Amino acid sequence: MPERVHVIRGRHRVTSDLGRPLRAPAVAIGNFDGVHRGHQALVATTSRLAHAAGGQAVVLTFDPHPAQFFAPALAPPMLTTLERRLELLAEAGADAVVVEPFTTEFAALPADRFIAEVLRGDLDARHVVVGWDFTFGSGRQGNATMLASEGARLHMGVSIVPPVMVGGLVCSSTKIREFVLEGRVEGAAMLLGRPFELAGRVVHGAERGRTLGIPTANLDPEGDLLPKPGVYAAWACRVDAAPPPRLRAAVSIGTNPTFAGEGRGASSAVTVEAHLLDFDGDLYGARLRLEFAGWVRAQRAFSSADDLVAEIRRDILRTRELLP
Repeated sequence: MPERVHVIRGRHRVTSDLGRPLRAPAVAIGNFDGVHRGHQALVATTSRLAHAAGGQAVVLTFDPHPAQFFAPALAPPMLTTLERRLELLAEAGADAVVVEPFTTEFAALPADRFIAEVLRGDLDARHVVVGWDFTFGSGRQGNATMLASEGARLHMGVSIVPPVMVGGLVCSSTKIREFVLEGRVEGAAMLLGRPFELAGRVVHGAERGRTLGIPTANLDPEGDLLPKPGVYAAWACRVDAAPPPRLRAAVSIGTNPTFAGEGRGASSAVTVEAHLLDFDGDLYGARLRLEFAGWVRAQRAFSSADDLVAEIRRDILRTRELLP
């Protein structure tokens, strides 16, 4: 994470964590799952307003996501982990990120108290930046229009950022999840402003790839959301290496149907296996990030291991074509 960003674990810890109050802050508010192009526009607006006034660009976000708090069984899978969200917010231009614990007490705050106590009181916000569809307060009783009205009364600036459109689509975390679940990673990248990615530790798997002469790195994903089962072209980089080299990879996501019921490693669990092109080395225990660039083919069972190997070699050729 860029060193300049300050991460504050809760609004009540601002002074203790920083050693001083925030400096003339402009505050962007949201969940920021994925930190897509729409989120980036909010942070960019906040940064511009804050720095023009000699202040700090601050992001107020929440953990857990309110949807996970209110209905964990029905909550959508998150596009990014909290750690990655913080990194991306820093890259987008935040000087400080306040991660507010989303608790029963916090969820019960009425909208007017959220403005008076959280924004004006705890954060001393001079300007607030929200999206056009922003809601807040107990029962979602507050919206962007109310915030603007109260902001004028309290001499606190409010900017409402309109929807960001790309290719005729509104950038939203919901639409990005839809693209990912359909295997349309190019569409997800279009709205994210960067490739959809998975990160995690490389762990031991069934080691069939090595037996077949095409070794793979088996990833234990840190995030909640996996693309539709299939084979993808992706860039792979070691998160724990400096600088991290980027390598082309043919990535298989699925249940290994060709070997269903064959004992070790055979299960209905979805696995993420990456064959790194032009690489020979030991990655066990390394943190790997896969940046998905394109769809290669659907998952399917093959009649023999030889047929599977022949298809994988075609997958590798296709990956080279997609990632020249």
